[in-house]
Amino acid sequence: MPVLLIYNVDPAWASHERDEVERETHRLGSAMEELGHPVTLIPISDTHIAAELEAFHPYDHIVFNWCESLPGISHSEALVAEMLESLKFVFTGADSRALALSQDKERVKALLADHSIPTPQWQVYETVKVDGWECFPAIVKPVYEHCSIGITPDSVVMTKNELQQRIGYVLDTYRQPALVEDFIDGREFRVSLWGNSPLDPLPVAEMAYSAFPAVRERLCTYDSKFAPGSRHYKMIETLLPAPLLEDACQRLCDTAAAAYSVVGCRDYGRIDLRLRDGVFYVLDVNPNPDISADASMACAAELAGFSYGALGSFLVALAAFRHPLLRHYGLNQLEALRNHRFGGSPSAALCSLRNHA
Repeated sequence: MPVLLIYNVDPAWASHERDEVERETHRLGSAMEELGHPVTLIPISDTHIAAELEAFHPYDHIVFNWCESLPGISHSEALVAEMLESLKFVFTGADSRALALSQDKERVKALLADHSIPTPQWQVYETVKVDGWECFPAIVKPVYEHCSIGITPDSVVMTKNELQQRIGYVLDTYRQPALVEDFIDGREFRVSLWGNSPLDPLPVAEMAYSAFPAVRERLCTYDSKFAPGSRHYKMIETLLPAPLLEDACQRLCDTAAAAYSVVGCRDYGRIDLRLRDGVFYVLDVNPNPDISADASMACAAELAGFSYGALGSFLVALAAFRHPLLRHYGLNQLEALRNHRFGGSPSAALCSLRNHA
């Protein structure tokens, strides 16, 4: 099955950033080619996706959508999917509606609450007036950002004065409302799921903060994902699989699956949760998580017996199931992948997993 692997490369990036994206994309493309997929890599360096795909017919290809945005357009993840939909391409991952929804933390939390899915108490502020909030410690986030943008230890506040200052910081720095949440100071888990019907969880990862005695430091910051020399990057321990009793793991995965479905994730996604007093609270729903070879989802898949190429092939097969001409291919490929594990070393997965994945 021919695959068009599209990925964004912003001309404004530094050379090492472009090199890293190219390296990771070639790694995925090569891994899928090893399983027999003809793969064409298509960098998206401007807004003209239609022009880049003009030479390819939607009936003949599956698009592997690895675009997080369009260069120069912030919060444009959903726009990429919208363009692919308008061009009639079948593509991996969530549709434009789910991607747009996930960008708005307030809408996601309201939807979770409407469906009785536990999520931390919250309130959104558009001014520094904080009357009505009495729950501390609290955490303050920009309402429209992902990837822990705007999250530092200063995001966790202990008093109304600190809360007011941090809300002001978010309003001034990010030019968007501030989401204030009850800070769940408990164990944190990442549940990667894939599929549609059926939907299957991969081995659960835990982010362990035992190296941090201060409450405000026990969180996944922006530096923990993108600053290799930072304290959080080096000292957050990732446990895969997470040490959980079977019953607790089942409840965790059930909560994650409910959040996945409510938000409209498709093919794959990752749900971040924290545990307090026996309740798993959904912190974030990510319908387009990082699937780099050393990210948590790829390592969880490897632990489950799927090589990196098999992970990519599995996602292509899920998309093919929606294709007007290739549904049969998708069914056969999914069956083959589910019935046979394609190599991979669990110990390698554990060793290579990055904290910021």
